[in-house]
Amino acid sequence: MEQTGTRQANTMTTNEKWVMASTAAGFSLENMDIMFLSFALAPIIASLHISSAAAGWIGSITNLGMLAGGAVFGLVGDRIGRVKTFSYTIFIFAFATAAMFFAHSLPMIYLLRFLAGIGAGGEYGVGIALIAENFSTHQIGRMSSVAAIGGQVGAIFAALMAAWIIPSFGWNALFLLGIIPVVLTYFLRRHVHESASFLTAQKQAQQNHEKVAISRLLATPQLAVQTLGLMVMTIVQIAGYFGLMNWLPSIVQKQQGLTVSGSSLWMIATILGMSIGMVAFGTIFDRLGPRVAFGIFLLGSAAVMFVILVVKSATALILAGALIGFFSNGMFGGYGAMISRLYPTAIRSTANSMIMNVGRAIGGFSSVVIGILMDHYSLAVTMACLAGLYVVSFLVSQTLPGIRKLQH
Repeated sequence: MEQTGTRQANTMTTNEKWVMASTAAGFSLENMDIMFLSFALAPIIASLHISSAAAGWIGSITNLGMLAGGAVFGLVGDRIGRVKTFSYTIFIFAFATAAMFFAHSLPMIYLLRFLAGIGAGGEYGVGIALIAENFSTHQIGRMSSVAAIGGQVGAIFAALMAAWIIPSFGWNALFLLGIIPVVLTYFLRRHVHESASFLTAQKQAQQNHEKVAISRLLATPQLAVQTLGLMVMTIVQIAGYFGLMNWLPSIVQKQQGLTVSGSSLWMIATILGMSIGMVAFGTIFDRLGPRVAFGIFLLGSAAVMFVILVVKSATALILAGALIGFFSNGMFGGYGAMISRLYPTAIRSTANSMIMNVGRAIGGFSSVVIGILMDHYSLAVTMACLAGLYVVSFLVSQTLPGIRKLQH
């Protein structure tokens, strides 16, 4: 990126403000949709009389939908434009989510969650590309992190709505709120415009008869190593996040004998920790570069895995949750910023979509793996395995030639 100018660094143009508002809102609504499923899972099991294994497949099918959506809409975003594609993906996951109100069988739930995943998976890469092409290189880290914080706002909203709606109206009614994103598309199409850098890259690609294809991410041995290495990093990111968020409270309660009476307080503290971590990570990313930022946060994530072993009170658990959230999810926005700098504008949406959604599809199974570890090994072994994953990601972040070459 791309945008330069003489205006003050801390001011944004009207279009930049709309880009940030739209992408942050889009990520917020996407995370809201994902959290709806988390809060509705137990009522779904009870109302449909299904097994835990069958219910577990609901989330896995959603992740597979994200992978499919990333593959399709990443390419579409690079071919027809970010703004149009972003609005299409929002429509898909909005209507698929709202349609869950009418889902009263497991096959219908599977189908609708797959469709919702397609929309959500397509949205990420296009939204990140919009940010990368409307802000300067030295702002991408902070701006993508701010957009990622929007996802945490969506999680809080989902928790509040679930607590109010499910007991009074049932789990189906909660998903009706999924129609809210449709309103976003109206403002998105009216106020957000394609960047000059994208339009220029699109025109050059057409003149040179360059095709937008997933194969371009693996076009050379160097690119293939870079793409696969980044996929390893996103797999670790998603595995750590989903694994910890799904298991952390029960792990501590079971292994340490604690009762978390203020579970909502724990969730809020963890989300606040994540949000503060995102701000800190984005600042370090822009000032010192991605290699330093990821190095600090990945090693920090590995270290804090062992904090849970010494937790002896509910207060300590809340603080541990905030600390783990700070490191393990603080760097989430940085992947899009880094990928956007490593791949050209012509395939930026495709790169972001494929790399992140491969991470989601594979890393999303971490909850199952952690459950198996917990059944057969000690808590210390489980935490050591998670820490080992972060160390692997750290080594990748420090050795990939593309990352080493990026300047802050």
